Amino acid sequence: MKKIVLLAIIGCVTAVAVFAQSYTVQTVTGRVELEKSGNRVVVKAGDSLSAETVIHTGIGASLVLKDGEKTLTIGAARNGKLAELAAGASGGVRVGGNIAETDTGAVSRSSASLATGSARASDAAAGEDISAE
Repeated sequence: MKKIVLLAIIGCVTAVAVFAQSYTVQTVTGRVELEKSGNRVVVKAGDSLSAETVIHTGIGASLVLKDGEKTLTIGAARNGKLAELAAGASGGVRVGGNIAETDTGAVSRSSASLATGSARASDAAAGEDISAE
């Protein structure tokens, strides 16, 4: 009986070790952090992360991970466990998303054209002061 229990325990430990997914950080661009003991710690190239590690990528950030032969890229503004992010199950900013049309023909709304102003700093002439007054 003791041998069977011992073999079962060894089998379970071996299965956990084999199936536990870990990632090695290849490159980090921008601000990428992981949660450790309730605090956020900056992720660096060469770090080893488990699938249960919770990460946060900032705007404009990216994280490239290696899992054996497989390479995984986590984009900007993503938060969650690596396993969920790898499966694409987590939310975040998604470039190229669809925007639903709104009903602008409702009776209670104005259907008149409305001019809007917009400007870009890149459109400003060189040497012009574009600071707010």
